[in-house]
Amino acid sequence: MSSESINRLKDRFLHGEGLITTFLRSIVSSQAASWTDMIVRIVLFSLVFTHLDPFYRSNLSVACGAIVGGIVNCVINYHFTFHATGQNVKAVIIKYALVWTGSMLLNMYGTTFASQALSHWDFLHSLGFTADAIFTVSTLTVSLLVSWFWNFTLQRYFVYRPTRFDNTAIAIVNFFIPKKH
Repeated sequence: MSSESINRLKDRFLHGEGLITTFLRSIVSSQAASWTDMIVRIVLFSLVFTHLDPFYRSNLSVACGAIVGGIVNCVINYHFTFHATGQNVKAVIIKYALVWTGSMLLNMYGTTFASQALSHWDFLHSLGFTADAIFTVSTLTVSLLVSWFWNFTLQRYFVYRPTRFDNTAIAIVNFFIPKKH
């Protein structure tokens, strides 16, 4: 492969607006956010929140990691994945928060529902599936489905694009953070 071909592929990956190139960039953003989330939660759990009860230590570490990971994902998506520079940041923040919250709820309840449903299949138990394996399969399946069909789709067509909801989103931010005179 010539250097010219490599440069064309690189340019298409970095600047292309097609579904495949955008999806590939979203994978990069998602990985960066996931690693950030994990690093933050591990550092907080292991080094910062050591004085807390293990229940609170764990929950607080996970929550902080998820928030920081979400911020990293939103920023990378804004500049790199969806090339949304120029979109109103206030509107993007509110729309991202709505999609992020929906994602969390879909993952939480979807995993619980799938685990509960699959745990009643005697066929899976006869194959040697334990409750842990069923939970793992449920988590991975639901996570992938939510990532592809909820997060990516809504981020591509709602969060990082102008919509009729933008003015409402901006008004929400302005209500909570009024302009200084």
